[in-house]
Amino acid sequence: MIDCLFCSIAEKKIPAKIIYEDERVVSFMDIAPANSGHLLVVPKMHYQDIEDIPDNALQELIIRVKKMAKVLGKISQGVNIVQNNKKAAGQAVDHVHFHVIPRYETDTLQFWKSGKYGSEDDMDKIANKLKNIISEMN
Repeated sequence: MIDCLFCSIAEKKIPAKIIYEDERVVSFMDIAPANSGHLLVVPKMHYQDIEDIPDNALQELIIRVKKMAKVLGKISQGVNIVQNNKKAAGQAVDHVHFHVIPRYETDTLQFWKSGKYGSEDDMDKIANKLKNIISEMN
């Protein structure tokens, strides 16, 4: 048995402010919101992260993410969609999920500061490394 907060919410073992649910996905209010109305969109089946979820389940999940973005678009001026993958990236619950965050022109929320590569050569080295990994995956 998996001890997972989001599985417990999906199974209604612990309470949450669920705003949408179907047979495969549940969306609920984040209890530590970046902005008022911040939603989490979670598959009911347990998958640890984006690398773990099968493509067909991810397709179903992202369609629900889009739906929640449209809903939040009715009460905001924009929407951020965020998926943190693994602890180093900020994934606090080991159950794949998307954050759908309403944005307002007057909010001060920042996710990251833009950086720079040291040189064009540095950027090329990373690009080539990534291209090689992609070709090995195919």
